[in-house]
Amino acid sequence: MDDKDDRESLKKSLPLVTNIQSVIPKNRSKVLKWNGWGYKDSKFKVTDKGMIRFTGKRYSIGETDLPFFTQWVQQVLNIDLTLRNVPREKFGPQELPPPNIPINFLDALKKTKIDYTIEGLARLTRSHGQTLYDIYSLRHGKCFPRICDIVVWPVNHENVIKIVELVNQHNIVLIPFGGGTSVSGAVTCPLNEKRCIVSVDTSQMNHLLWLDESNLLVCFEAGVIGQDLERELNKRGYTCGHEPDSYEFSSLGGWVATRASGMKKNVYGNIEDLVIDAKMVTSRGVIHKNSKVPRMSSGPDFQQIILGSEGTLGIITEVTLKIRPLPDCRVYDSVVFPDFESGVKCMREVAKQRCQPVSIRLMDNTQFRFGQALRPVENTYRNVLDSFKKTYLTRVYGFRLDSICVMTLLFEGKKSDVMSHKNCIAKIAVSFGGVTAGERNGERGYMLTFVIAYIRDLALEYRVVAESFETSVSWDKTLSLCDNVKRTVANECNKLNIKYYLISCRVTQTYDSGCCVYFYFGFNWTGLDDPVSTYHHIETIARDTIMASGGSISHHHGVGKLRAHWYEKHMSNTLLSLYNASKKVLDPNNVFANGNLINFPLSKI
Repeated sequence: MDDKDDRESLKKSLPLVTNIQSVIPKNRSKVLKWNGWGYKDSKFKVTDKGMIRFTGKRYSIGETDLPFFTQWVQQVLNIDLTLRNVPREKFGPQELPPPNIPINFLDALKKTKIDYTIEGLARLTRSHGQTLYDIYSLRHGKCFPRICDIVVWPVNHENVIKIVELVNQHNIVLIPFGGGTSVSGAVTCPLNEKRCIVSVDTSQMNHLLWLDESNLLVCFEAGVIGQDLERELNKRGYTCGHEPDSYEFSSLGGWVATRASGMKKNVYGNIEDLVIDAKMVTSRGVIHKNSKVPRMSSGPDFQQIILGSEGTLGIITEVTLKIRPLPDCRVYDSVVFPDFESGVKCMREVAKQRCQPVSIRLMDNTQFRFGQALRPVENTYRNVLDSFKKTYLTRVYGFRLDSICVMTLLFEGKKSDVMSHKNCIAKIAVSFGGVTAGERNGERGYMLTFVIAYIRDLALEYRVVAESFETSVSWDKTLSLCDNVKRTVANECNKLNIKYYLISCRVTQTYDSGCCVYFYFGFNWTGLDDPVSTYHHIETIARDTIMASGGSISHHHGVGKLRAHWYEKHMSNTLLSLYNASKKVLDPNNVFANGNLINFPLSKI
């Protein structure tokens, strides 16, 4: 049975579901910032009264003044909120690199009836992700020296096949574009690439193709955005359970291409645990299993090469996922520990006993204080209650406010199971000196995850550069890795005479043998000529320390271009040769030449 026959068979046996109204329209700049994170109507700003406020009503802290956060940024980062570095509103047409499109290719593309544009802003917004370099350049620097030449919008798998065939005939480069949330430089156009570059925007490939309730499987097109995917499943009583921090804007295809991880991976799994089948269009044909069985022992699983391929081998078009019925009950909780080490030991024991809740996260003291600063001013009763809790922790338990840390928890399932699970973890926490801090703090900590990404845009306006980076590490090296990275960053800041900086970490995912650690680093760049290069220099040294301390290149962000140096350095020659061979077989003309993972020699024109 060929691919088309297989699809017709599925149509007869499974319900075909209609189009999805996406949160991100074809014209992204109508809803999303072209030079920052997230929705246009949601941002941190400084009011005329010198108070930081979050605008919009999409998040719980929307339209709220944040006096504690205002004080925090002034004290920790020495920010003068009266001196604003105003971001540019747009680039003029003369500032954008002109499109370079061979006439014969354009004529052939027109015949396919696939929609396309060469409009400047559309090209620009699909030539960057969310790295510090990307956003600083868009707001305060110069336009990128290379952007894509044309944007195309395939609407289905067959359209992608036509596009791939066409670019191979005309020696054109393809770069897949999903949600635009990459923090690895994955969609950045290689500066030295002289061939025409086509950005393949998958946003119009967002159909729910079929839902198999008997086997708890679903098939979506790869361009569907995370929150759209989850909304459509929730309507029908199901969940995918994959919830990365970027899930509001990132795409299903992007999750697969980067081997993504979500906040609820303990119950639902990482993306590699959820994917049953995926289609990827390569220059040599389509890779997919053409099977819905849960597991096969049929030789090496070459389809695994799709996961983590980062757009270098082909374009992912359709993905079949495991789903679960919506849980009956959802409960948040939190635990305060006297110090970070106690919290990590507790998490290790929870993992050892295989009783992780759907989400478990641990903030160090710096992040705890940062999170506390983001709380709004509440009523008198709440202020008195918070003051009582603080006094109770310090006087009764002897906790020090400059060392305590917080673990946030989320439980999902049947109510009886959730309460039993919650009590079990509470007992483990007590054995490591933990004190229950309540559901409200747990929910607030979980939801703030989606708001934190907006802070960087504000920071850039007040001379602060900041970024996050992550790794995975075994349990026995977790504490030393965290200490080593913080010490490395502090030492380098001192060498460069950077007085006001922030370096913090949190443990975000746990496994039997280790965990994921997320670092947040930022500094006041006053007095520096090139803050982005300085940041990159310090982060590079920090990543060297991560690798030397037993950490991985990345846990879920992927390699892209930013981490390609470590990929080639730390992968074995055998594995690099295997990847090289796969690239040559699947993409002999190097049309998937985005430069991620390994920099292949550019084809001559």
